[in-house]
Amino acid sequence: MRVGVVTFPGTLDDQDAARAVSIAGGEPVALWHGDDDLKGVDAVVLPGGFSYGDYLRCGAISRFAPVMTSLVPAAEGGLPVLGICNGFQILCESHLLPGALTRNDSLHFICRDQRLRIERTDTMWTSDFTDGQEIVIPLKNGEGCYVADDAVLDELEGEGRIIARYLEVNPNGSRRDIAGISNARGNVVGLMPHPEHAVEALTGPSVDGLGFFTSVLTSVVNA
Repeated sequence: MRVGVVTFPGTLDDQDAARAVSIAGGEPVALWHGDDDLKGVDAVVLPGGFSYGDYLRCGAISRFAPVMTSLVPAAEGGLPVLGICNGFQILCESHLLPGALTRNDSLHFICRDQRLRIERTDTMWTSDFTDGQEIVIPLKNGEGCYVADDAVLDELEGEGRIIARYLEVNPNGSRRDIAGISNARGNVVGLMPHPEHAVEALTGPSVDGLGFFTSVLTSVVNA
C-alpha cells in the first residue's frame, strides 16, 4: 500500500506524515508540488505547514500547484486523500471540501493537546475508530476556525459528514465545534488537528492518531 505525501514550499510535517504511514504499515511515497505525477499511489496525504508562506490566504496558492491538477480529478474519482491542517485548507481552497478555514477567534496561534470525538467511522480515513470514540491529538494552528454558511453546515450535519468535533473547549471558534469533515463519498477528509504527531507513545500525547493511517490501509485493501 503506497501513500503519497505531498511537499509544498513551507510544508513542515511531511516527514512526520511519512513516518506515520510507515508505522501504520504502509509505504510512504514523496510527491513534489511541482510535479503532476502521482506515481501510482493508493492514497495521498496533504500535510501541515505554511504552504507558500500563507502569503495570500492559507492554501490559496497551493491549489494551483501542478500536483493538484492531477490530485483533484483523482480525488473526485475516489482516490483517498487526507488533508491535515494546512492540507485541510488546501482541500477547501481546491473545492474538494466545502467551507473555509479562517483566523482563530482568539487571533492567536494555538498549540495544545486537543480532545476530539470521532463522529463518523465509515470514511476511508476513520474506519478503524468506533462511533463516539474520544481521542487526544495535538493541535497547532493560527487559522483553524472552520466556517461555512448555515445551509452548508446543515448539509454536513444531515449527511453525517462531520468526522470529528472538538471536546471540552472549542480552541479556534470553529462553527459547531467542527474539527474535521469529509466529502459525500468519504474518500476525502480534512482534519485541523495533527494525527501524525500522535502515533508513538514516546513522542506524542497518545497513539490515537494512528487510526487515521491504519484506516486508509484497511479501506483500500478491502475496497
